[in-house]
Amino acid sequence: MTPNQLLQRGKSVLKMEAKALGQLQKRLDSHFAEAIELLEGCQGRVVVTGMGKPSLIAQKISATLASLGVPSLWLHPAEAAHGDLGRVTAQDVVLALSHSGETEEMVHLIGVLRKIGAKLIVITGRPRSRIALQANVVLDTGVRREAGPGGLVPTASTTAMLALGDALSIALAESRGFSERDFARLHPGGSLGKRLLLTVKDLMRKGRTNPMVGPNATVQQVLLAITRARAGSATVVDGKKKLLGIFTDGDLRRHLGKDSKILRRKVSQVMTKKPKSVSPQTMAVDALKLLRSYKIDEIPVVDSKDKVVGLIDVQDLLKAGLV
Repeated sequence: MTPNQLLQRGKSVLKMEAKALGQLQKRLDSHFAEAIELLEGCQGRVVVTGMGKPSLIAQKISATLASLGVPSLWLHPAEAAHGDLGRVTAQDVVLALSHSGETEEMVHLIGVLRKIGAKLIVITGRPRSRIALQANVVLDTGVRREAGPGGLVPTASTTAMLALGDALSIALAESRGFSERDFARLHPGGSLGKRLLLTVKDLMRKGRTNPMVGPNATVQQVLLAITRARAGSATVVDGKKKLLGIFTDGDLRRHLGKDSKILRRKVSQVMTKKPKSVSPQTMAVDALKLLRSYKIDEIPVVDSKDKVVGLIDVQDLLKAGLV
């Protein structure tokens, strides 16, 4: 095949699968709402199962449900017959995927699951198949033709199953009032989770990494303190550790060319007075916005009594993956 023929073939496959999804959308009816009601009433877990290519789709649907706060597990039909059926209870809802609805492993599994007492939602291309006839709810994902050679390879049918699984997952999550913050709690390692959950307290420098000096310290002493802490600034505090100012690399550069005796000056003479500050409870993403807004790299962290308890550095926020 020529490059152009390959391109055209790729486009035709996508067109065929998109058409299948369009037909699925038009065919969706009240059975979809019934399936959501069944899932909402589930007192156990949503068990997703399938054989062959649908088993891969089932794994993805189960993972999506779990990521949306719906307890779910994937069950392999063959392994189920060798002990894994113990994972299923009468409180569970089973979401079974089978294009033909006649796969022997699935037919056998569904019969046993019904004896256990689990409710059954079947996603199939044949609503009158043996599996479908045992279901509480049937969702039809029938396609006119697969996209592969001779219409044999599961392509359009598995795409339809995947899309319907996404539709069920999202509709169920929204019906249950699932929010961005709920999503963040389940994805603490992701960028959204970090933006919604991390506070300044989680990331601020404290102890030896948070250099604090008195107002009478010389600039030279301050620079040594900054170097020891491997920081970019030092916070200037009084005897009760209340915030007086901050001395940064920028302050040093601004005075260095104009004052040959800068190293012997008291830091109180050259520090930035009344600097911006944040509380430990400030969201880390808000602290980052503040730093960028004022084009500064460090900001003191103070408690409700204006006592310095930490230092937040832009590099720490960037390393945390907030952008």
